Amino acid sequence: MSLLKKVFTNGRLVVIVVAVILLVDQVIKIWVKTNMCLHESIRITSWFYINYIENMGMAFGMHLGSKVVLSVFRLVAIAVLVYYTWKQVKDHARTSYVLCLSMILGGAIGNLVDCMFYGLCFAGSSEYYTSYFVPFGTGYAPFLMGKVVDMFYFPLIETEWPDWMPIIGGNHFVFFSPVFNFADTCISVGVVLLLLFFRKEISEITFKQEAKEET
Repeated sequence: MSLLKKVFTNGRLVVIVVAVILLVDQVIKIWVKTNMCLHESIRITSWFYINYIENMGMAFGMHLGSKVVLSVFRLVAIAVLVYYTWKQVKDHARTSYVLCLSMILGGAIGNLVDCMFYGLCFAGSSEYYTSYFVPFGTGYAPFLMGKVVDMFYFPLIETEWPDWMPIIGGNHFVFFSPVFNFADTCISVGVVLLLLFFRKEISEITFKQEAKEET
């Protein structure tokens, strides 16, 4: 009975964590998209800005081939992660491990929502006016071709390289220049926690994969 209770509790945890991440992520993105012009920046502190950009790539603005390929890759990766997370729930994995998986899953779905639906329901963003909702299907891009909204910018250190340094001397330097969103944060935190505290579970995945390849 206690095992069934754990499955129910962890399963409910996955649903709640993913739902909360999606809600927070989409509220932030929609507010930024409908209240700020593209590339507009709001200074919160000397090291924290709300800087509205859009990108066609992965987390932190990285790129991976065409937009359609990237969106399909996201769909497949999320499907695999959903299956694996549910399998861990049924196998009575540690709740903290399931929590980390849920954070990664919620973040991945959050960015996928942008790709799937933003192009269908929003007008294109511009440096001169804010975006706005349009009748579904009449937006700036077709299905799976929407752009991901990013806004968090943390230039923790901003300085100039010394002139005596070869090649980069005199160039402007910003420590931690990527612009990212709440979904990216959840993915990154989940991955870091997995690497730090769940090496046993990760090594078991590797071992099972190697055993399957040998057979």
